[in-house]
Amino acid sequence: MRTILMTGKGGVGKTSMAAATGLRCAELGYKTLVLSTDPAHSLADSFDRELSHDPVAIQPNLWGAELDALKELEGNWGAVKRYISDVLQARGLDGVQAEELAILPGMDEIFGLVRVKRHYDEGVFDVLIIDSAPTGTALRLLSLPEVAGWYMRRFYKPLQAVSAALRPLVEPLFRPIAGFSLPNQDVMNAPYEFYEELEALEKILVDNTKTTVRLVTNPEKMVIKESLRAHAYLSLYNVATDLVVANRIIPETVQDPFFQTWKKMQKQYCDQIRDDFHPLPIKQVPLYEEEMCGLEALHRLKDTLYGDEDPAQVYYKETTIRIVEQNNEYRLDLYLPGIPKEKIELSKTGDELNIRIGNHRRNLVLPQALSLLQPVGAKMEEDFLKIRFAAS
Repeated sequence: MRTILMTGKGGVGKTSMAAATGLRCAELGYKTLVLSTDPAHSLADSFDRELSHDPVAIQPNLWGAELDALKELEGNWGAVKRYISDVLQARGLDGVQAEELAILPGMDEIFGLVRVKRHYDEGVFDVLIIDSAPTGTALRLLSLPEVAGWYMRRFYKPLQAVSAALRPLVEPLFRPIAGFSLPNQDVMNAPYEFYEELEALEKILVDNTKTTVRLVTNPEKMVIKESLRAHAYLSLYNVATDLVVANRIIPETVQDPFFQTWKKMQKQYCDQIRDDFHPLPIKQVPLYEEEMCGLEALHRLKDTLYGDEDPAQVYYKETTIRIVEQNNEYRLDLYLPGIPKEKIELSKTGDELNIRIGNHRRNLVLPQALSLLQPVGAKMEEDFLKIRFAAS
């Protein structure tokens, strides 16, 4: 199954891009599902169709769905949620408060990603297009298997076995004192099963022959910086980006003096997008006269975006950014084909790494792990600029 994640800062138009991509894939004969995992759903508005948690047919080969986080959470985490709620009620919270606090922050977003694994296992669809939460923040939690793996295998599993053995002996004494029961086997099993799902999901998302991200941005300073940050975080977790879409560009045909300053600024920002995301391919989409709502408008967007192309292709197969940990240091590998090292100048300001190549400058927003460090050396090797970071 080909998986395409559309992400970007809120309001940049990623839902419209996801819907238009789905239309083109379906047109080419792929069984396609467009799935919204954004808590503030707008996919139904984009298609101008009623959608639900389960896939709804929109046209031949095309289905849409809007994730109901509570349903997904109940199916994956229901036993744990009910147990936490019981504990909180025993501590004096009323039922509604306990129910709300039993849902840990970020869990709804993660269960949206776990649903991707389920669709992958079922194999019903050829292409899955995900309209994700703004900036793809949930993807950072894909590091959870790496962090949790050691604890789950060496600590949690033995604890689980001990708990199962002691529960019949301790429970009669525990409940009268504490006011709630010890966790049963379903509750104890859920975290490890959840960890296994995440571990399997990670393997799918880092396979850049099947899964890629498409960043949707606007030619505006804050939006570009947010997109650069998202690209860096995706690279940190080995999730490949194969395309950048610059949306809402004022057409040349607009000659009203009011828009002249906007057009001039947008041209500068479009140049920046091209430089900062090089060598990723960039697609530019104009600002349309009407909202991109309904199939007729989405078909126009689809034609502008892809023409005769197959959106299911992987547009760019090279890894543009790699971040690796080596000998207690971090190394950032930046793909700069054909650029000699002597033409490259580096400087760092805050969380931005500034790279100057001749008259061109590229700003790279660093992940938090690198933003607190300083570049201490660099070399060119196999078209990659390899920069070492260490504490100053």
